[in-house]
Order: sequence, then structure tokens, then C-alpha cells
Amino acid sequence: MEVQCDSCQARFNVPDEKLPAGKSVSAACPNCKHKIKIEAPSPYDDPASGGDGEDGDQYDAAEKPFDFVEEDALTALVCEDDPAVREKIKSTLVLMEYNVSVAGTTREALKRMRYHNYELVVINESFDHSSADTNGVLVFLERLPMTTRRNIFVCLIGARYRTMDHMMAFNKSVNMIINAKNIDEFGKILSTGITDNDLFYRIYRDTLRSIQGYA
Repeated sequence: MEVQCDSCQARFNVPDEKLPAGKSVSAACPNCKHKIKIEAPSPYDDPASGGDGEDGDQYDAAEKPFDFVEEDALTALVCEDDPAVREKIKSTLVLMEYNVSVAGTTREALKRMRYHNYELVVINESFDHSSADTNGVLVFLERLPMTTRRNIFVCLIGARYRTMDHMMAFNKSVNMIINAKNIDEFGKILSTGITDNDLFYRIYRDTLRSIQGYA
């Protein structure tokens, strides 16, 4: 069945078999953490037919990245064309306890991000036959409001830039860069980048609260 958060208006698909028959349950919205009350459908009800998406496409529940994730669960989107590299990234993220979804095209990635705010996006600079300068996913992320973008860690995979090149990462509006030659060390490098990012924003938030306290 389809569920919509009455706080942020995000829509999600919850398999009927995951709901106790004849009972209502409450779950945290994966998008904004607002509590959503879900009424279990009657076994005689017809499944929801869905609606039109923002771009006029027929709404397809299969395009949603997750049925539902536990509160405080980490989610990641992987945009990588090479099957071997994609599987290596995905398996590493699973070990890091991320709920992972994979996009095969820019269009699919954008649709998935419509329904979910990911904590982590891993994208190859040439994903879907593009370049780092024309990559539709990177353009979308760059145009997000800062309050939203700040909560997404973007890791760019590419052959043109050095791993952990902070100036180039800033230039490309991503959080970190990993050179494709270092993909075997993906987990270790990513963990270091995320830890540094969390520390930076912890200091930033503490400083901001301190300034506001004296205002």
C-alpha cells in the first residue's frame, strides 16, 4: 500500500504482507522522522493504483528506493556503470550497515532521490555516459537547498582527480573524491572522509550555537 507522510508529504510503498492484518501501526518517516500512522488494508481492498509523478510520468512504486527503513537507519545511493566496481561499492556499504539502492541511469537516480533523502550518494563522474561537468545527478545535488545538501555526503569516483583532493572536491561541489585506482580501499577512504565531515559539522554547529547564544 502507498503511505504519505502528512508532515513532509513524502510518499512510500509498504508491502501489505509487512503489516499486521486488521491493526494500525506507527513508523518513523524515513525522510523527516515524523511518526506516520499506517492503517492495515482490508484483505478485500484493491491495491492503490498510484498517481502522477512531478514530471508527469505514471507513478511506479517500484521506483521507490525502500519500502520502509528503521528509524535512524543509514541509506545510500550508488550511481556506477561498471558492474564489478558497483558490486564492490555496494558490498562495502552493506558491511558499513547502509541500506543501499542502485540507479542504472540518471533518470532513475533522480526519481529515487525524489522519494528519499539519502545520507550518502556515491557517483562516478562518467555515470550514464556523462562527464563530471554535465552529470545530471551532480547538477541536481548542487542545486539543492543548503539545509538539505548539508545532510548528504557525496563521494565522487573518477579517473581524473587524486583521492582526497579537497580543493577539487570543493570545485566539484562534492564532499570527497576517490580515484578509481583506489577503489579496493573504498571502505577505508570513505570512512575517513565521513568521519572528517562529521567532525567539521559538529564544530560548525557548536560554533553556530555559541554565536547565537551571544546574539
